[in-house]
Amino acid sequence: MFDFVRSSLHALWMLVTVIPYGIAVLVASLWQRGEPLYWIAASWLRLAVQGARVICGIQVRVSGMDNLPVGQTSPAVLLVKHQSTFETFLMPTLMPHPLAYVFKKELLQIPFFGWAMSRLDMIHIDRSQRAQAFVKVVAQGRRLLEQGTWIIMFPEGTRVARGEAGAYKSGGTRLAIETGAPVIPIAVTSARCWPRRAFVKRAGVVDVSIGPAIPSVGRQPDELMREVQGWIESEMRRLDPQAYGAADGSGLQPRDA
Repeated sequence: MFDFVRSSLHALWMLVTVIPYGIAVLVASLWQRGEPLYWIAASWLRLAVQGARVICGIQVRVSGMDNLPVGQTSPAVLLVKHQSTFETFLMPTLMPHPLAYVFKKELLQIPFFGWAMSRLDMIHIDRSQRAQAFVKVVAQGRRLLEQGTWIIMFPEGTRVARGEAGAYKSGGTRLAIETGAPVIPIAVTSARCWPRRAFVKRAGVVDVSIGPAIPSVGRQPDELMREVQGWIESEMRRLDPQAYGAADGSGLQPRDA
C-alpha cells in the first residue's frame, strides 16, 4: 500500500509539472530552437527523476562516464537496455550532450509531453514505412551528429521484463556505420524499481553502466549488434544477477530495424 501511495504521488508530481514545462517549451519555440530549447525540456525530465528519488526512493548509481566521447562535436550512438520508462527520462539528465531519440510519431499526440517533443530536434518515424523511415533516420541522424547531438536508441525496440532479453534489432548499428559514429552500449537495471507497464514503483537502486565506445567503421550491422548485445546482456547479469537465474537471452540474434 505504501508503494502505491508513493507511486500515486509521483504520478501526480509528473502530471502537475509537465503542463507548465510543456507550455514553456511551446512558447519558447516561437523564437528559440536547438540546444537551448532542448535543455528547457530536459529540466522537466530532471524533475521527474528527482521526484522518483525523493517520493519513491529510487536512487541512481552510474559507472563508466569516462567511456563517453570527449569533445563538443564528438559523435556517438547510444544503444540502451530498455526495461521501463525510467531510462527514457534518465538519460538526458546524465549525458553532457543533447540527445535525439528515435521514436514512433504516435508519441507526438500525448498532451503537453508529446506537443513539447514535436518542437525539439528529434527523429520521429512512421513505422509502417520501414524503408523510408530508415532513410529519414540516417539523414537526420547525420545532421544531428555533425552538430554535436548524440543519437539514442533502444535496440530491443520495446520494454522487456526484468531478467529477459528482447530481440536486438540492427537499426542502431546500421545508423552508426552509415555515419561513422562509435556505438556506446549502456546497461540499465531500471526494472528493479520501475517495472515495465507497472504503475507501482519500488524503492531501490538503479544501476547504469556505460560501456567502452565501439568503433563502427568497417563493421557489419548484425555483427556489430551481436557485440553490443553481448556486452549489454553480460553486464546486466553482473549488475542484477538475481533477476536472471536460468534465463539466458544471450543467444538472440539481431534483426533488421
